[in-house]
Amino acid sequence: MLSLLKKILARRHFHTLVLVGIVSSWCWTAAWADPQGPSSGDKQIANVVTRLLQQEHLLKHPLDGEIAARWMKNFLKSLDPRKMYFYQSDVDEFKLQQDKLAEQVLKGDVGFAYTVFKRYLQRVDERLKQIEELLAQPHDFTIDEEMSVDRDKLEYVKDAAEAKERWRKFIKYELLVLKTSKDEEDKKEGQEAIDKLTKRYRSLNKRMHQINSSDLLEIYLTAMTSAFDPHTDYMSPRTYENFNIMMRLELDGIGASLLGEDGMTIVKHLVPGGAAAKSGLLKVNDKIIGVGEGETGEIVDIVDMKLDDAVNLIRGKRGTTLRLEIIPADKSGRKIIQLVREKIELKDQEAKGEIFDAGYKSDGTPYKIGVIDLPSFYMNMEANRQGVPEYRSATRDVRAILDGFNKKGVDAVVLDLRYNGGGALVEAISLTGLFIPEGPVVQVKDAEGRVIPYNDTDRGDMAWKGPLVVLISKFSASASEILAGAIQDWGRGLIVGDHTTHGKGTVQSLLDVGERFFRIPNYTPMGALKITMQQFYRPSGDSTQKRGVLSDIELPSLTTHLDVGEADLDYPIAFDRIDPMSYKKQDAVSPAIVAQLKRLSEPRVKATEKFQKLEHDIDRFKEQKAKKLVTLNEQKFLKDMNPDKEEEKKLEELINKEKNHIERTYYLDEVLNIAVDYMNQLQQVAKAR
Repeated sequence: MLSLLKKILARRHFHTLVLVGIVSSWCWTAAWADPQGPSSGDKQIANVVTRLLQQEHLLKHPLDGEIAARWMKNFLKSLDPRKMYFYQSDVDEFKLQQDKLAEQVLKGDVGFAYTVFKRYLQRVDERLKQIEELLAQPHDFTIDEEMSVDRDKLEYVKDAAEAKERWRKFIKYELLVLKTSKDEEDKKEGQEAIDKLTKRYRSLNKRMHQINSSDLLEIYLTAMTSAFDPHTDYMSPRTYENFNIMMRLELDGIGASLLGEDGMTIVKHLVPGGAAAKSGLLKVNDKIIGVGEGETGEIVDIVDMKLDDAVNLIRGKRGTTLRLEIIPADKSGRKIIQLVREKIELKDQEAKGEIFDAGYKSDGTPYKIGVIDLPSFYMNMEANRQGVPEYRSATRDVRAILDGFNKKGVDAVVLDLRYNGGGALVEAISLTGLFIPEGPVVQVKDAEGRVIPYNDTDRGDMAWKGPLVVLISKFSASASEILAGAIQDWGRGLIVGDHTTHGKGTVQSLLDVGERFFRIPNYTPMGALKITMQQFYRPSGDSTQKRGVLSDIELPSLTTHLDVGEADLDYPIAFDRIDPMSYKKQDAVSPAIVAQLKRLSEPRVKATEKFQKLEHDIDRFKEQKAKKLVTLNEQKFLKDMNPDKEEEKKLEELINKEKNHIERTYYLDEVLNIAVDYMNQLQQVAKAR
């Protein structure tokens, strides 16, 4: 399950949903990956990326045998994570080149990627034939047999017979999952299930053959960069532009999130106010099967097309027309619709604030608690570089929400960072400054050991001075941890949620590869290197690396038990400490207050039915997680009903959910109750003084 969630964390929304909007249609090469060898452009990119990695990375680790071994492992894992395609003999053959990888890439030679990928496509074709044979034969779900789910312990298969046996069990498992699904839309039995899996693997085969040289270069170079640490990676021009779109929260397009599934491009969400939503012509779950440019352009068939390529056809400049051939979700028959692209603002990804009533004051009126949902520390970096005033900024948006809360007489604020994977360092610093007096927010150490303090310098400009609760989870990473750590060190507010945050205590910079190579304006896009150059530390001197920020009050949560923290990733940088900074700690939190709040919260949680169901689900999850084998006997499978797939689906939906408002759940209710108790405790302390 939890490679998917690691990917979500690593690049947030880019792996599952692609928002259709404008992006440069240029790609370094539009040709399919050529197994014969890379282009001159590939060589130039590899040369620049390797040089930057050697010069700028925090660790200053040489490109030696240790890195080469990690690189080889990463590359093979990125293509064949379950060890279902390559033979052990393939891997042994590839490893003969391992010691030469550094020498090759320093010269810009990435030919090895094509050698491996050509073999991979050969194995994919061979496996497809095996899969179709396996789907055509009967499977006995009454016999007792098991399948290993411990990928770390799996070896590569020795030959075609062993590969077929491993696939036999996996196909049987997939048929069981379809047959026993609780979701009626996903549930499939008999020939219907066989047809679905046949279509799935044929579509997968086609998509693998559609990987182009830009995609392959991104996979190969990221396998190298992530051998240094899990957050250093190379972004192709297309990925780099997607990253910038998510940071500036605006784009040109039709305003639809698309998902590729079994060869079809499916509409998963329509942006409110976007071209598609306003037209009423496109609906959620419609399938897009063709795209035409302008009012008369040829309709291009996109069935079985790689999602990125389909999206690239749909994207374009505002004011331009496109036509979409669709199969409506209501099965009313395929038709062609016409839309005009326009500017889309990603409102669902910006900060939101709502006020909730909770508890009662001494005069009998309810407390007003303002809740802010902050999905990321976004910032329009382009506009900032160009000196554009009033550019899109998380700090600016949160300040406006807090100003509104102050005008409406809010008594306490809850800042929800549970699914905030980070963002711009400057935004983390300035946004923390909204809650603390002038002073230190974070310290940053570079590769030379130099420590640079970053302070909030807006003296007396606290946008919120009242009681503060910061809500965190194991998905709260990087910039979220800077804010939570500073709030905790200052004693400014209460940290509530999972046992700890993600534990990402490093700072990445985006280095534009084309800019570094050409050193001229209007250069050809070559993507970017996201590279770890610094490590950050709390005002107290502690790093958050691998440890995160511990909650003052922990609430039951499945995410606490997922292997998605920094320490669970491959090759994380080590934890350490530096000297603390000088600052005057606030008195809004004390061990006595925290202890009392825990005593008040625990019985409420035990008395809440949904929390108890969650505790039960957590116990089941932990039990299943400990198992290294899954049964392929239908009766036992139904009895065990491994929650892994269910929870994966729930979490993916939750993380990628387009939220237009803050939902008052049982979990948020308990957070509001804690906030009320917190205010009462602060009042008692004030009276005692």
